[in-house]
Amino acid sequence: MIVSGGGTGGHIFPALAIANEFRERYPQAEILFVGAKGRMEMTRVPEAGYKIIGLWISGLQRRLTLSNLLFPVKVVASYFKAKSILKAFRPDVVVGTGGFASGPVLMAATRRGIPSLIQEQNSFAGLANKQVAGKVNRVCVAYEGMEKYFPREKIVLTGNPVRKDLLHIESKRAEGLRHFGFDDDNKTLLILGGSLGARTINESVLAGIEKLIDARVQVIWQTGKNYYLACKDRVSSYNTSRMRIHDFIREMDLAYAAADVVVSRSGALAVSELCIAQKPCILVPSPNVAEDHQRKNAEALTSRGAAVMVPDNEAVDRLVDEALRLMFDKQRAEELSRNIAKFARPNATRDIVDEIEKLVKGTTQQETN
Repeated sequence: MIVSGGGTGGHIFPALAIANEFRERYPQAEILFVGAKGRMEMTRVPEAGYKIIGLWISGLQRRLTLSNLLFPVKVVASYFKAKSILKAFRPDVVVGTGGFASGPVLMAATRRGIPSLIQEQNSFAGLANKQVAGKVNRVCVAYEGMEKYFPREKIVLTGNPVRKDLLHIESKRAEGLRHFGFDDDNKTLLILGGSLGARTINESVLAGIEKLIDARVQVIWQTGKNYYLACKDRVSSYNTSRMRIHDFIREMDLAYAAADVVVSRSGALAVSELCIAQKPCILVPSPNVAEDHQRKNAEALTSRGAAVMVPDNEAVDRLVDEALRLMFDKQRAEELSRNIAKFARPNATRDIVDEIEKLVKGTTQQETN
């Protein structure tokens, strides 16, 4: 099996979840990832134990740049590189989860007649997935109403795959607190800006740092690699003994388990994980995304009393106050937790791999006949 998807954690982690489930069922299966050179998948995928090959591909920028001028050349070069990879590896199935590299790989696979499946995380379909949807065999989606982007007959509503270790985290709370060096006598706030971090969320935490310290809450704060050193420097004069500041948190199951409240962006993967974790949360949608889909993701929860939303342009003034208010309002926190649990699709990864199995078995039967 070849899996292609990346650029951000929202594409990478679903791809890894699918690969892990497939490997569990078929321990002898060969699994190869194809990503974009210089992007985070080139690090995260090998860390997870898989081989990855990088393509010379990148996305279009919103302004005129050299990278934009080179985009057609990169697409053609990546397509031919993908063709050579497919010819050498000879996969039984190709899976795409979106991102720069996914498009050329899926185009090459469908033209060779290789069974193929894409997984779309968002309520607004990504460019790579929209381009190949008419040619792939199956489209797994996380939201209803995706017929406006994909052929109705190919759509399967599965939800978004999440890492298996996020299931049943309620039994890991004590382990999570120990891992971060915390105790159960104080409330714990988990702050996430996505896999790459979020400037607004970080600035909001810094603006409210004294309030967090005075409230004696424990804080697990993922800043993102690009903001880590600057954030550490700006809090160096404060007593941060109750803070654990990370550029990236690998033990997300333990972070969720330890948390009483979570602050997060509202990307599709983040929302899916919060639903599985059943944690009361405050969502700060990123305004810098296509079709404002993070706000739509957040509103899907807030309209059902399943989350609190703070607009990005109000976060510096409001975010820490809202977080502290929620942390010490037990009744409201429990209500949010109950309501967000209704959105969970814990079997999404299993259901997606079931669809992959059907494609592989269908091809095998055709060859036998």
